[in-house]
Amino acid sequence: MEEECRNYTYLVRCADGTFYCGWTNDLDRRMQAHNEGRGAKYTRSRRPVKLIYWEEFSTREEAMRREAAIKKLSRKEKEALVSGEERSSP
Repeated sequence: MEEECRNYTYLVRCADGTFYCGWTNDLDRRMQAHNEGRGAKYTRSRRPVKLIYWEEFSTREEAMRREAAIKKLSRKEKEALVSGEERSSP
């Protein structure tokens, strides 16, 4: 049953200082894949990556929606999110 699954939207910092955002249902396995060069094409040449932020959702769709929203944020906004200073819009 999908409601019992855990789905995550995550943000990693790549070795070159850039951010990569994605979603998964297994954070440990996904981080291992990124760091072994089997993750996203973007992170393959930017290893190692370090998990710096994640949010948990009950459905895949919620995680994917949040991933899309985070990808639209500016670098400064992503940095604020990671540091816990994100401001919610009214």
